[in-house]
Amino acid sequence: MAAGGFCKLPNGTVVVALNLPSPAADGPGAVRVLVHSVNRARALTRLRNLGLRSVYLRGNAAPPTPDEITAVLHHPDGLIWRTAPDNGVASSPELVQELWRPIRALLRRPTPQT
Repeated sequence: MAAGGFCKLPNGTVVVALNLPSPAADGPGAVRVLVHSVNRARALTRLRNLGLRSVYLRGNAAPPTPDEITAVLHHPDGLIWRTAPDNGVASSPELVQELWRPIRALLRRPTPQT
């Protein structure tokens, strides 16, 4: 089961965060996906419509941090990802933080080599 959580914002919308296995065969081992939506059901539907079919949110064990909420609110698509740390939490300040990327960068099919 994927770790995840949500945060309801003052305007009534939610930000959902999920740690998922990478859908790309040659991609990173796990990714942290953030979705900004009207409600939790719509957020999960957005992911399912992109091909991540078995995405479920059970509980609120790993809600989005304030920095993650800010990142997804400032992205025009409201749907971003980056590789997930091994334990889900950055433990030391010297760790380099990876930048957030749009979801299409994760789901893009590699071009065939001829």
